[in-house]
Amino acid sequence: MASPRPTADDLLKLDHQLCFALYSASLAMTKLYKPWLEELGLTYPQYIAMLALWEEDGMTVSTLGERLHLDSGTLTPLLKRLEAADYVVRLRDVDDERRVRIRLTTAGRRLRTRAARIPACVLEATQCSPGDAIALTQQVRALRDRLGE
Repeated sequence: MASPRPTADDLLKLDHQLCFALYSASLAMTKLYKPWLEELGLTYPQYIAMLALWEEDGMTVSTLGERLHLDSGTLTPLLKRLEAADYVVRLRDVDDERRVRIRLTTAGRRLRTRAARIPACVLEATQCSPGDAIALTQQVRALRDRLGE
């Protein structure tokens, strides 16, 4: 038996809004990360920047911005704070001085070891199996990509 078609009033209910479910889940996830990131001296945007740099050290600022979906107005102050904390250095590209590359410092590479426990803590707190977390991440990324088209 098919479920009844939702009415216009049903569609306007807050709890039926995908945008609100994603927004409130994002707030809850950021709140979950906060104590672990405070131990590392990082904000959530700094953490995701470090995650990207741990994967690919030496990327350009523009590549990092694209990867994180952040504009330069948000990314530049974030990188300045990471540089002040001695986690990264920003260097002009030797082949094209218009480009700036971000390199991890020794302290930035060491921070990765301290951050390595966070994913397991998140899985435990969310009560997700690794497979469920990967599947959910793929669904949300696919939604993001469709919205960006």
